[in-house]
Amino acid sequence: MAENTKKRKGRLFKRKEKKLNRSMAGNTLLFVLMGICGVAMAIPLVMVINNCLKPLDELFQYPPKIFVRNPTLENFSDLFILMNDSWVPFSRYIMNTIIITGGGMVGHVVIASLAAYPLAKHNFPGKKILFQMVVLSMMFSWTVTQTPQYMIISWLGINNSYWALILPAFAFGMGLYLMKQFMEQLPDSLMESARLDGASEWGIFWRIVMPNVKPAWLTLAIFQFQQMWGNTGGTFLRDEQLKPMQYALYQISAGGAARAGAGAAVTFIIAAVPITFFLICQSNILETMTSSGMKE
Repeated sequence: MAENTKKRKGRLFKRKEKKLNRSMAGNTLLFVLMGICGVAMAIPLVMVINNCLKPLDELFQYPPKIFVRNPTLENFSDLFILMNDSWVPFSRYIMNTIIITGGGMVGHVVIASLAAYPLAKHNFPGKKILFQMVVLSMMFSWTVTQTPQYMIISWLGINNSYWALILPAFAFGMGLYLMKQFMEQLPDSLMESARLDGASEWGIFWRIVMPNVKPAWLTLAIFQFQQMWGNTGGTFLRDEQLKPMQYALYQISAGGAARAGAGAAVTFIIAAVPITFFLICQSNILETMTSSGMKE
């Protein structure tokens, strides 16, 4: 009986293996489709890079060409001149962007991780309801919550300040969901061993949990960085001295046909920084996508 059972299991395993194997034609078709999708996704980025190097006559050429023929850096020099003519020093815009983007990104990663840890590794009354509320909040579009968000910020008295952009960034439901799901994969025995050694909950969180979920919070940092980087602060910031760099760049690019070259350089700068940040941390993002985490 035991031998028959083993033979049946072996046959089933071979059948499953045969079903998973694809033919050469299937693999070729899959690679062709992936190549087409890759080219379609790369074309906008290639056009942004080429447009920032095009002279004005090539920018207004019809039909538009993807690749630049006579590359030039005049677009960046024009942008530099326009930035110097601003009555607020451009370094001030850069500093505002660093404060807003860095504060929102770091604060959200810390708050989301602190909130996800008890939801993932502790049992308390109302745990399921709280998590369901987090999942439900992800179903609402940003435009739906824009008016309540503005009212809350006004009631708190932090309008026209950095906190008006940094504080709402802490309440991003996707970050809490991502961290909670990833922390659940950590074995409970790891935390129990630390408690037996006398570690506090705070020590377990910072010394054991956070290092083991590094791919998750680095991925979350990239998502939040991208969201904060594109924030112009137009709804909450009134003083010119508080506005981020994106606001100044958009104002430059909105100057009409005469500033088309500077606008192309602006588009490149706005896209280049998040892409660079992604390339630095891409190995950890791939680890998050492919790893199933630690298991018992």
